[in-house]
Amino acid sequence: MTRCALLLRPSANRVYGASAPALALAELSVLDDHVLGGVVTEPAVARIGGVPYLVIELGAPLDRRTVEVLSNLSGLHALFEVQGDLLRPVEVAPLRRQDEDVTTIQRYVGKTNEALTHLLVNLALAAGPGAFDRALAGEAVRLLDPACGRGTTLNRAIVYGLDAVGVEHDKRAVEAYETFLLAWLKDKRLKHQVARERHRKGRATPASRCTVTYGGKDRAAHRVVEVIHADAVQIRDHLPARSVDALACDLPYGVQHGASPAPGAVRRSPAELLDAALPAWRDVLRPGAGAAFAWNLRTLPRSDLVGLLEGHGFELCVPPED
Repeated sequence: MTRCALLLRPSANRVYGASAPALALAELSVLDDHVLGGVVTEPAVARIGGVPYLVIELGAPLDRRTVEVLSNLSGLHALFEVQGDLLRPVEVAPLRRQDEDVTTIQRYVGKTNEALTHLLVNLALAAGPGAFDRALAGEAVRLLDPACGRGTTLNRAIVYGLDAVGVEHDKRAVEAYETFLLAWLKDKRLKHQVARERHRKGRATPASRCTVTYGGKDRAAHRVVEVIHADAVQIRDHLPARSVDALACDLPYGVQHGASPAPGAVRRSPAELLDAALPAWRDVLRPGAGAAFAWNLRTLPRSDLVGLLEGHGFELCVPPED
């Protein structure tokens, strides 16, 4: 048995910081069940030296793979092995194919907390068969955010070295993200190519697609970020069936953004949007692929969301009380 203490990263967001220990416990539970194979026992929040830690017992040695998985917990700051009354630092190995600053540079009203986005991406990868391990190994994994806003999820995909595709109906948000991404790539001196398309046929409003390919000389290491200005309900017009390995989305929740299943029909709850869009979203996912959602409980009760997801063929991966 090995005992470990995980020091969580402090958060500038007071509300998110207060929830961080509970979120870390829930995230660890999913990663343990779906990636580590159930080696974690007795996880609990404990105070050591007056500082809160997430303390866990491992039913197996702290091997390299376990360290890799724990290193990528969204809230982890440092990892220690507990030896009596002492904490022995363990060198962490977070997955960083590109600089982390791509997730933190942007600042705007309504931005999803980047730690929460990190958590969602982890859960989506963990829920799918082998997707998390493939990402750790540097293999091509394609992540979708069907309501990507200004690209917080796409930026986490860049850090992880995933291929990413985002769909967003707000043209200004799409343009702002494209401007940011291209400026960031130039600042980092990363070679990249940009391709743009416009789709008009059969649409009242034209859709557009910006595809950015970046990476080094090795073609196998090239990664792609696609940003599509379109209605998320019509995602099958832009993506083939079974072409996505994981889906992570902070659903529109009516504080900064409305949710709409059709132009001119803004609603404060995303329920109508989900009911219209989920069949297409499920269609583009590969069999068994994972999906993770964040949403506002005040506008959409959890039971209603679960009912919508299960009604459209999704299977819940966590216990109902979570």
